[in-house]
Amino acid sequence: MSLITNIAEQAAIGAKVLATKSSELKKALLSDMANALRVRQDEILNANSEDLANARENGLSEAMVDRLTLTAQRIEDMAVGLETVAHLPDVVGSTRLIETRPNGIDIQKMRVPLGVICMIYEARPNVTADAAGLCIKSGNAVILRGGKEALSSSLAIADTLQGVLKKYDLPTSIVSVIPDPNRALLNELLTLNQYIDLVIPRGGEGLINFVSENSKIPVIQHYKGVCHLYVDKDADLEKALNILVNGKTQRPGVCNALEGLVVHKDIVERFLPMVNEIFEKEQVTVNGESNISQYFSSFKPIENTGFGEEYLSLEIAVKVVDSLEMAIKHIDDFGSNHTEVICTENNETAAIFQQVVDASVVMVNASSRFSDGSELGLGAEIGIATTKLHAYGPMGIESLTTEKFLVNGTGQVRV
Repeated sequence: MSLITNIAEQAAIGAKVLATKSSELKKALLSDMANALRVRQDEILNANSEDLANARENGLSEAMVDRLTLTAQRIEDMAVGLETVAHLPDVVGSTRLIETRPNGIDIQKMRVPLGVICMIYEARPNVTADAAGLCIKSGNAVILRGGKEALSSSLAIADTLQGVLKKYDLPTSIVSVIPDPNRALLNELLTLNQYIDLVIPRGGEGLINFVSENSKIPVIQHYKGVCHLYVDKDADLEKALNILVNGKTQRPGVCNALEGLVVHKDIVERFLPMVNEIFEKEQVTVNGESNISQYFSSFKPIENTGFGEEYLSLEIAVKVVDSLEMAIKHIDDFGSNHTEVICTENNETAAIFQQVVDASVVMVNASSRFSDGSELGLGAEIGIATTKLHAYGPMGIESLTTEKFLVNGTGQVRV
């Protein structure tokens, strides 16, 4: 048996063990894992420094380096994330009545774990802890296949979590890490549908495409985050400006950062000079059609087909539209089903936008940066689904479970 097949088989065994454990045990387990991250902070940071040195030597982009970087605060954030997940209500085992049939058969549905989740990710070592926490809480084992960029960091974090599993006399295979980033091993991993129930890739569009095209296992897809802010003619412009700056400049290298600004024509003369003033200060480059070039100091002309880029940097595309309908059409054409935002004081316009726009998260008068599992009350997220089966949007505990039918009778037979 190969290394990869053995890891997957042992993960499936670990999942069966975990599925029988109580909510109280899982809560205590995750709380101890959080404390273990704090205790071993220095070891994790040392491992991360190796990854960062390799990343810079290999010329990784600043956006990738930012995703890869761990700090004491980010480790504390991971620990707090585990504690938050630990204290969330446990959905596993919950039941709901469907109906009692005329023949007396009682039909319910019970929420159960999926089984084994395979996480494939690039330069995000925090995913190791986030994914493990959510999978354990939802009764699943997890196989973590990080990219070579984050391998030392991921191994250090996973080793910390596995130490706690040993303390509880649980299989360490509940949290497994693929120790070799060789692409051939990934190909083998994606064929093991007899052991693995779901694959969740997190990373660039190339990684998502590769996994989707080569997997024999169901895949949660999230290709990219092209998020827009539409500033309506009835918007509070100061409010809109704050939402724009936060969405674009706080962390431009993440998938919930703004990549597009759509502005109603009636407010162009008032709003775009305000935008230019703040973009000059924040050193944001604007991409747009030539009819708005006069408003911006740092401007790159693009044709209509140039919209829809995921810049992951201090760069944004700006489009002026004549109506709400045109704004929605632009978002339909160039969005990525991730997160879309409208700024307006018109409740009817806001309601239409939220109903019609096809995105996993649609916001009114709030920053796109809130499109995140922890910010939306999930504790943490294991990924963001931008396709609709079986989840849509940030995925928390419930998205890592399914329902099975429970049918109870008193001897009924079908006639």
